[in-house]
Amino acid sequence: MPIINSVAAMQDEVARWRRDIHQHPEVLYEVHRTAGIVAEKLKAFGCDEVVCGIGRTGVVGVIRGRNGTSGKVMGLRADMDALPMTEQSDLPYASRSPGKMHACGHDGHTAMLLGAAKYLCQTRNFDGTAVVIFQPAEEGGAGGKAMVDDGLMERWGIQEVYGMHNMPGIPTGTFAIRPGPLLAASDGIHIAITGKGGHASRPHQCVDPVLVGSHIVTQLHSIVSRNIDPLLSGVISICMFHSGEALNVIPQTAELKGTARSLTPEVRDLIERRVIEVAEGTARMHGATARVTYERKYPVTANHFQQTEFAIAVAGEVAGRDNVDTNVAPLMGGEDFSFMLEARPGAFILLGNGNTAGVHHPNYDFNDAAIPAGITYWARLVETAMPV
Repeated sequence: MPIINSVAAMQDEVARWRRDIHQHPEVLYEVHRTAGIVAEKLKAFGCDEVVCGIGRTGVVGVIRGRNGTSGKVMGLRADMDALPMTEQSDLPYASRSPGKMHACGHDGHTAMLLGAAKYLCQTRNFDGTAVVIFQPAEEGGAGGKAMVDDGLMERWGIQEVYGMHNMPGIPTGTFAIRPGPLLAASDGIHIAITGKGGHASRPHQCVDPVLVGSHIVTQLHSIVSRNIDPLLSGVISICMFHSGEALNVIPQTAELKGTARSLTPEVRDLIERRVIEVAEGTARMHGATARVTYERKYPVTANHFQQTEFAIAVAGEVAGRDNVDTNVAPLMGGEDFSFMLEARPGAFILLGNGNTAGVHHPNYDFNDAAIPAGITYWARLVETAMPV
């Protein structure tokens, strides 16, 4: 079951859709242009139902097969949003929106699912219902949760749900997946430090929050190395440190922000407890105070075993079994498809993007050569799961 001929023939068309979306990136829930394009195309393809505004700005298309006797309903999800960062490429279709960029390939995800919707509407060679899900706000806004909370699964009776993400560093058109945890839980850390400000020439009369914050950052990194079992996984990254307004003033306050990532509930609980203990204790030791806000954002993206085996079989038929890594190492990035996998059984798969810049890099670009494999995978999932 190689690449579908009609899918291969639409590669250039889908690439044009993708590059147009790439030129006009939108972030979080503000994906109005992208969602409008998606809805317009789904209607033009002949979807039986197109609904906007699910999870604020999400779009859902319903495609019924030529037979409806099986009662099976399968969800296929793509994310639409970009990142709040500046593109540094010299591509002819580079971002036209300053400070916004499709640096994670969601433009490709959206275009491939649109291509699959077009094919499925044309052929309808399945017995059941395919629900194509276009989600906003994956990049930190929990759009997946918003769509689930808005009744996505119940409204359309979705029984299983599948997702896909491109993966730089593995050959174009190949796949990688694993049962169980594939992507980490991602949590937010916000630490507000209060010291005692004063003149830079009189530090002995002050409690320097910059010094306190520096010690907190150092001590937080000891949690992974000294509190977590070396055979388990955890990551703590403090990525923002804000304090002060003048070079000769010891400030009154400082602020730290970062993330914590884990693959098991036990490690997640341990990290949360220790982040609070370490930050508050370190600040107190220096005569300052630290107020810690630990926000549980995205849960672990955990693939269900039966659906993963099914996804492996379909990917193997599309790319060849030797081109499917069935036990890829878990990644510590977060993904809000996790909320959909908590609501329904399913599987999340990685699609090779080739030797490109990594995601979230200012020179990243989705590899259009991966389009046929991605669309064929979506189409064959539906046709294999719901045969006529």
